[in-house]
Amino acid sequence: MKEQTIFEILHNMDKVTNQLIIQWNKLFEGDLGVSHILVLGHLKTHGKSRPSDIAKALGLTPPTLTHLSNKLVKRELVVRKQDESNRRVIYLEITEKGYEVLIEANEEGKKLRRKLFESLTDEERNQLLNIYEKLSKLS
Repeated sequence: MKEQTIFEILHNMDKVTNQLIIQWNKLFEGDLGVSHILVLGHLKTHGKSRPSDIAKALGLTPPTLTHLSNKLVKRELVVRKQDESNRRVIYLEITEKGYEVLIEANEEGKKLRRKLFESLTDEERNQLLNIYEKLSKLS
């Protein structure tokens, strides 16, 4: 087997990731990107959170999180809430409408995942999962 450079590996991983994003955007008609859905997922899992904490958890810059949250607030998928003891502290909280969009996005994601991985055997899917889990623990 030909040894690939790190750049060839990254390029191939990026091609798969970019194709997934493009296909997901075509399936999901919610006019939201993957990052928006990740923010909603974080809020569902962790409850109301400070934007800086969300940005850190998702590996985003604070200005990026501000941009994402502005759209989510405008679409009424999240609300901004002030801390009762310190009015300078703002939290984001997912709304019922946000939960519904997150459920719909996850359903579309499941369809895409099935379509993408149907060409792999169960053993290959498990190997891929194990490889990604192992690599993610190293970084």
